[in-house]
Amino acid sequence: MSTSDVPATAEAAAVLEGPAPDPAPETAPATEPAADLGRATARGAGVTLAGQVLRILLQLASTTVLARLLSPRDYGLLAVGLVVVGVGEVFRDMGLSTSAVRTPHLTRAQRDGLFWLNAAAGVLLGLLAFCAAPLVAAAFDQAVLADITRALAFTFVLNGLAAQYRAGLTRDLRFGGLVVVDLVAPAVALGVAVAAAALGAGYWALVAQQLVQAAVVLLLLGVLARWLPGRPRRGVGLMPHLRFGGGLTGTHLLYYLGNNLDSIALGLFSGPAALGLYNRGFQLLMTPLNQVRSPASTVAVPVLARLQDDAERFGEYLRRGQLALGYTLVAGMALVAGAAEPVVHLLLGSRWDAVAPVLTLLAIAGSAQTLAYVGSWVYLSRGLSGALMRYTMVTLALNAVCIGTGSAFGVMGVASGYAVAAVLEWPLSIWWLSRVTVIPARALLAGALRISACAVVAGGACFAVSELTGSWPAVGRIAAGGLAGLAVYGSATAIPAVRADLLGVAAWGRRMLGR
Repeated sequence: MSTSDVPATAEAAAVLEGPAPDPAPETAPATEPAADLGRATARGAGVTLAGQVLRILLQLASTTVLARLLSPRDYGLLAVGLVVVGVGEVFRDMGLSTSAVRTPHLTRAQRDGLFWLNAAAGVLLGLLAFCAAPLVAAAFDQAVLADITRALAFTFVLNGLAAQYRAGLTRDLRFGGLVVVDLVAPAVALGVAVAAAALGAGYWALVAQQLVQAAVVLLLLGVLARWLPGRPRRGVGLMPHLRFGGGLTGTHLLYYLGNNLDSIALGLFSGPAALGLYNRGFQLLMTPLNQVRSPASTVAVPVLARLQDDAERFGEYLRRGQLALGYTLVAGMALVAGAAEPVVHLLLGSRWDAVAPVLTLLAIAGSAQTLAYVGSWVYLSRGLSGALMRYTMVTLALNAVCIGTGSAFGVMGVASGYAVAAVLEWPLSIWWLSRVTVIPARALLAGALRISACAVVAGGACFAVSELTGSWPAVGRIAAGGLAGLAVYGSATAIPAVRADLLGVAAWGRRMLGR
């Protein structure tokens, strides 16, 4: 499990720290009646996953359309700006959204106070980013980054105002409304970006996309929440929330740095055009992958927390979770790696062909991360915050060494370093976790090896067929390669262990659909 694999969602992070106490509760959340744990969690995963699938499709549409209107340099400049702004975003939230969601009792006065704290942090960080814009431009030797950073600084203010509205909807379990917000806002922003790019705005189209999306999110969240904050007051019990949030902020900062070492290295040493190429590969594969894996953690962590005292069921859930992720996500990445060239040609266009080898390496990295992903569930569900922090520091150092070494060789070097670090972290994650708690290490390793063997053969078959059909249109090459890869999985059912794995995954899928 790499630092990029640890879910930093409000729900998952709060499991480590526990809820912030409320000295003056006025309301209490309703409790839900007990239900069949397996069926409830599987159906919950299905509902959450459906929303994520729609978001991924919208994101792919954005990537596909804008890639034909903008250049790698445009994307690289925005990526640098977002990395810098993202560091500030970690501090802007201060962990207060997580605290609001997970606190058993939250008074109106506390909610108002948290709103103004987030808003004030957003304004302060926006001002800091605005003033530091020339330093950012100098660090990356790109004068235009000053204006880009100044424009993106306004996202701090918008996101700070929106933070507690989102937390309130999450706390009230109004996930349908959140799905609407997370679909409508990027759709509107995409329309603005496409129009601006078509008019020749260049990288400013991408900046406008970020600002419009943040503004629409704030507007929709405010409408759905149906409340306006009152004036801030003293003595309402905010200190527990601040202590709780402060503990999360340091952890989130480590995660963020681990996630963005590759972009920082490319931005500093190779320039915005190289970073733009890498960024397109990352957006095509790793961003959707993370969006699919995150809901799995949202469901799995509270379930495993309830199973802590039942070692056998805990281990079995963990093993089945790994198989479900492996025979779906890893299988998909194997096919993407095998058909990387026609996939890039179809989605981005011929001028982005240099992204294809990057996509292959990222698919290898994503596969290794997915195999180790269930380890994060153990850390979170068992509250192993100290062990997780130490492990995160080790993997952060490993990523720094691998990516730093690769940065001397440009885009392919950074992508290779990212992949090598992920592959090395997979066995390390199992070994490290087995030292601090009880897990079915042998079963997890055996399952991962079966998943990897199938993926390697399927990916190889997909690549061979897509190359043999090189004169076909991209869609035909992808279809032919995909069928070849799926045929490998069909043949693998002749192996009893693999057949048992696939039958278990199929049964889990039926439960997700409620059938």
